[in-house]
Amino acid sequence: MAPDSLPVRRSGEPARESGEPAREAGEPAREAGEPARKSGEPARKSGEPPGSAEPVRGERDTVQGERGTARAALTRPAPGAAATGRTAWGRHLQTPLRQFLRTETGSAAVLLAATITALIWANVDSGSYESLWRTEVSLHVGGFGVSQDLHGWLNNGLMTFFFLVIGLEARREFDMGELRERRRMAVPLLAGLGGMTVPVVIFLAVNAGQPTAGGWGTAMSTDTAFALGMLALVGPKNSDRLRSYLLTFAVVDDLAAIVVIALVYSHHIDVPALLAGLAALGGVFLARTAGLRHGVVYAGLGVAAWAAFFKSGVDPAVTGLVIGLLTPAYPAARSDLEQATDRVRRFREQPTPEMARAASISLSESISPNGRLQDTFHPWASYLIVPLFALANAGLVISATFLEHAFTSPVTLGILAGYVVGKPVGTAGAAWLVTTVSRGRLRPPAGWASVAGAGTIAGVGITVSLLIASLAFHGEQLDEAKAGVLAAAIVAAALTWAVFQVTSMLPKPIRIRALLGTATAIIDLAAPVDLRRDHVRGPKAAPVTVVEYGDFECPFCGLAEPAIRELLAGFGDVRYVWRHLPLTDVHPHAQLASEAAEAAAAQGAFWEMHDMLLRHQDALRPADLVGYAAALGLDVERFARDLRKHVYTSRVAEDVDTADLGGVSGTPTFFVNGQRHHGAYDIDSLSQAVRTARAVAAIAP
Repeated sequence: MAPDSLPVRRSGEPARESGEPAREAGEPAREAGEPARKSGEPARKSGEPPGSAEPVRGERDTVQGERGTARAALTRPAPGAAATGRTAWGRHLQTPLRQFLRTETGSAAVLLAATITALIWANVDSGSYESLWRTEVSLHVGGFGVSQDLHGWLNNGLMTFFFLVIGLEARREFDMGELRERRRMAVPLLAGLGGMTVPVVIFLAVNAGQPTAGGWGTAMSTDTAFALGMLALVGPKNSDRLRSYLLTFAVVDDLAAIVVIALVYSHHIDVPALLAGLAALGGVFLARTAGLRHGVVYAGLGVAAWAAFFKSGVDPAVTGLVIGLLTPAYPAARSDLEQATDRVRRFREQPTPEMARAASISLSESISPNGRLQDTFHPWASYLIVPLFALANAGLVISATFLEHAFTSPVTLGILAGYVVGKPVGTAGAAWLVTTVSRGRLRPPAGWASVAGAGTIAGVGITVSLLIASLAFHGEQLDEAKAGVLAAAIVAAALTWAVFQVTSMLPKPIRIRALLGTATAIIDLAAPVDLRRDHVRGPKAAPVTVVEYGDFECPFCGLAEPAIRELLAGFGDVRYVWRHLPLTDVHPHAQLASEAAEAAAAQGAFWEMHDMLLRHQDALRPADLVGYAAALGLDVERFARDLRKHVYTSRVAEDVDTADLGGVSGTPTFFVNGQRHHGAYDIDSLSQAVRTARAVAAIAP
């Protein structure tokens, strides 16, 4: 197998200066300023960590040069990467859960601004505030019409999309998140129900024997967006377990709240209209079961259901919740991605409208309907709909007389006590009860300090609470309810800050256990690391294992490589495993490069070849591979024969099979102690993931 006569220069590599000797046939491309490898220079042993032996030719110089630019380069795609569509990068690698958390946290500032604006507006000019939201808006189509004021359109109309997002997130958690392991549903389910029941009991006790007792629903629901935003301000940093736990029981809270609205705070039920609405929702279920993918069908059925529920007297926002719960979530399958790539390639060859439409549909359908709808509606709900709702509902004229009256009113006191006392007692008490009854087999996914902090911040209950208050109260009582809801949010945030300030004073081992807990995390890595077959770099018995599914031709794997080297150099207790996932539909040389790495492994030089391939990603033709083997001092004849006969095709296929089992469809994909790492894979993000994994491993029972 003879190498090509004209080697390919690496992208970004400077041209040879005049008089510089040409590379010999088969010699791999040298880095700028890279010294030649001396004849007979020993190669590093397979599996040996970086720095433990003399590096492969130019490795030290390359690493030193790359480290200076690694942080900047890894935070953004390489030039042109977005256009090539080769792989996802950091901001595109967020899980739906992390995207949900990020969007909710970011939108909290907008929601807070809207709430403050409403309060200022109502106190400066209450007349214009009230008159705007009482503006009548009518919509008529033929003989059918809907008429209500602007306040009603916001509460009953636009808030439907808010509950759609809640339903989508609940379904995503059920299909792909913590709740996909059904036994784990017990803790968030009972914590959510406990966090509703105890506040309601407290409210009823304060309002016992009074007509205001009917507004008990105002004291039960957590505002997920505001709670997550406030937690980002007053809670511990980098605590995804805490935020995930809060989100799971808050979703239960929101689901129950919309059921309460539909069953308790709906009046004058029109049975035929209600049946029509249920029939429309049944149509959504049947269409989903039949596999229909036409969005216009679901949009039509959703509008019909909303209109029918509106006419029936049941809050029509329930339609958003039900449709969200009926929308499945699943990871992108590699077969779907390959089909999408094929159709994009066909469009490149024949750029016709038909090909463009086919490519667009294929790309869209490779993502689950749940993911597509979340991506479409979640930002609108978080940044526009919920803030508009707060602007329309949080307006409250404040005076000394009003405050004196309100904070002696059973409505205000019932809501305040329900949220400030009932939420932490109900959520933490239910979690403790489940843990005790199950004898520790079921426990919260976070430590008890996090459970307490999640319970206190759950006392922030603006959005749904104000919605129920507007249904349950009127006039002065409605203002008292608003005062209770807003005061509870302030006190809840202060209590949460106090909980985590006290926690921060604990000794480090106790603090870590209090925040992270000892619950066993769901393992996402389908095939455990096998030291007999996997390629391992670093200490064999390290407490933290980083597994990467990679493709030698993937440019983002190349960009991640300096971060991995820095990670191994900075942490002496981390082992790193490479598994092959050649994306042959977009990287034509990736499969043979993987086989070349295995052929080198047969001669004890896997990591040397691994490093060489990632340094020369645009020169992976057979001749280049043979040249790299020669440069590493391998038996070239044996190496070339192994490549020609594809001896290691099955070995690469084994890694691909484990990737498919674990739902891995893109590269690079990282797992840290068996859990999928989501987000950017620069040195800072990977280091934080390793530190968290190390802390969890240290306190694991």
